[in-house]
Amino acid sequence: MPSFPPKSLFNARQTISSRTSSLLVLASLLFFGIILFLTPSRNGRCLNRNPRSVRVLWDHGTAVTGGRNAVVDDRHKVMAFVGIQTGFGSVGRRQSLRKTWFPSDPDGLQRLEEATGMAFRFVIGRTNDRWKMSALKREIAEYDDFIQLDIEEEYSKLPYKTLAFFKAAYALFKAEFYVKADDDIYLRPDRLSLLLVKERSHSQTYIGCMKKGPVFTDPKLKWYEPLSNLLGKEYFLHAYGPIYALSADVVSSLVALRNNSFRMFSNEDVTIGAWMLAMNVKHENIHELCAPACTSTSIAVWDIPKCSGLCNPEQRMLELHQMDSCIQTPTRESDDYIRKYT
Repeated sequence: MPSFPPKSLFNARQTISSRTSSLLVLASLLFFGIILFLTPSRNGRCLNRNPRSVRVLWDHGTAVTGGRNAVVDDRHKVMAFVGIQTGFGSVGRRQSLRKTWFPSDPDGLQRLEEATGMAFRFVIGRTNDRWKMSALKREIAEYDDFIQLDIEEEYSKLPYKTLAFFKAAYALFKAEFYVKADDDIYLRPDRLSLLLVKERSHSQTYIGCMKKGPVFTDPKLKWYEPLSNLLGKEYFLHAYGPIYALSADVVSSLVALRNNSFRMFSNEDVTIGAWMLAMNVKHENIHELCAPACTSTSIAVWDIPKCSGLCNPEQRMLELHQMDSCIQTPTRESDDYIRKYT
């Protein structure tokens, strides 16, 4: 059984060497210093003495320093960590999420984590726009449900943000799986938990709704790939970007490598898929992670293939949450479902 996280995150910066211990967490903490971001309150009342929201500082240097002191792995233990990728233009999406499956208060978020064994946070970068940063600070103070990365929040840099996310998540949480999800999908956390807790014989696992398709070479197209000459005419098998999960062994390998040793493609999901090809991972194709409608088995719902997420997500999220098929269908409806995910 998984152990569940307390109501606090790191409150001190840590710097360690990859040579000091066999614990893989050391590699990740070389890249990060974790500091307390702020203490939230609402109407003068402390929501949580130990806030969940943190700011994660990226180590831009590549030098590795030595050390001899043993480091205790005091990361918070969960079955899985789910990072909801969001941006400065997605305030409305976050509000819709907080009105549906993502609790809007720390106590509700804690109850969800205890019920599923999974921790949930919004993940965002930074911007030079002071007004946007001030607005984000106020939102963090109100809801206390963020991890902020010290990396520029820009669509063209999503592969870099994704790598920073996995490194930060690994430094903060000791989990069996790390899940990247977008803020424009409707998620059933109970079913995601049931999928991830399933016993697997392969320690390095890549779970998602897998796809193949043509490589776009036209600069006018949205999914244009400037490095198409390295990929050929068709993409390799990889997961759709809105949601996928990597096992701890996979993430630890990503964490241990230097930032400049990764090939970054234009599209984040392709980039992750390419890295998975270079590793001894097990591809697990789960179509319930890209369901076009709420069903008795759907885990993540979005408007595939029309949109890379929900079309008009702010409104659609609320509409889906009013449907009995989305919120009232039992998680384990049939024996077939139980056999598939347990």
